[in-house]
Amino acid sequence: MSIDTKNLRRVMGRSALVVAAIQGATAAVAIPRERRDYVDGIWGPGLAAVAVTSAVAGNGDAARRWSMAAATTVWGARLGTLMLGRLRSKDTEDERYTEFLGDASTGQVLTKVFLTQGAAQMLVSLPIQMAAASELPSGRRRWLFPLGLTTAVAGTVIEAVADRQKDRFTAEKKAAKERGDANPPDILDTGLWGWSRHPNYFGDSVVWDGLYLAGAASAPTAWTFPAPVAMSYFLIYATGAKRTERRMQERPAFREYQKRVAFFVPWPKKTLTS
Repeated sequence: MSIDTKNLRRVMGRSALVVAAIQGATAAVAIPRERRDYVDGIWGPGLAAVAVTSAVAGNGDAARRWSMAAATTVWGARLGTLMLGRLRSKDTEDERYTEFLGDASTGQVLTKVFLTQGAAQMLVSLPIQMAAASELPSGRRRWLFPLGLTTAVAGTVIEAVADRQKDRFTAEKKAAKERGDANPPDILDTGLWGWSRHPNYFGDSVVWDGLYLAGAASAPTAWTFPAPVAMSYFLIYATGAKRTERRMQERPAFREYQKRVAFFVPWPKKTLTS
C-alpha cells in the first residue's frame, strides 16, 4: 500500500481545522451583515487552503503534492477574486440565499450554509489530501499524475476564458443600454458560449477531474472518485447550471439558445431550420 495512513490522518485533521477556521471567520462577518452569500467568495480560496495545508502536512511525493497545491491555488485565487468582485458590486444579499434561508435562525444558517460548504470542501478535496500522503508508483500508472495535472490546467484556462467572455458581454450589454440602443444584445452565444451553455462550469468540473486523475496515480486515491462526481453534481444540479437555466426560462432568446447550443459538454452548434 502506497499511502501512509498516520500521515493521512494528520493531513485530514489539519485540513479540517483550516476549513473550520475559514468558514467560522466568514460566518462571523456574514451573518451580522445579513450577507450569507459571502460564503460564495470562500469556496475557491478554501479549497486552495486545503491543498496548501495538505502539501505542508503530507509526506508523500513532494513534486506531486506541491504541484497539485499550486494548480489548486491558481484556480482558487482566480475564482475567489472573481466572486469577491461580484459580491462587492452588490449592496444586498444574493436572492438565492434569501429565498433558501428566509428567516432561518443563526444555528440553521450555520448548518445549512457554512457547515454544509465546509463538508463539501473536505469531500471534494479528498483526492488532494490522499495524494499528499501517498508515494507515486514506479509503473505506468504514474503517468496519470502529469496527465491529470495537465487536465486541471486546461480546465482552469477554459473556466477563466469563459468567465472573461461573459464579463465582456455583460459590460457591452450595459453600455448598449446606456446608449439607448433599441436592440441591445440579449444572449451570449459566441466564443466558448457557442459550444456550451455553461462553459465556465464545465471548465470547473474538468479542473477537479484532472486533480482526481493526478491523485489516482496512487492506487488508494483512485477510490476517491466520489469527489469529482460530487463536484460535477454541485456544478450541474445543486448550485450551478440547472438552477441558472430555471432563472433564464422566461426569456424567449434563451429558450431559442437552448435549442442550438449544448447544455454542458462543449459540442458544435446546431443549425435551426425554419
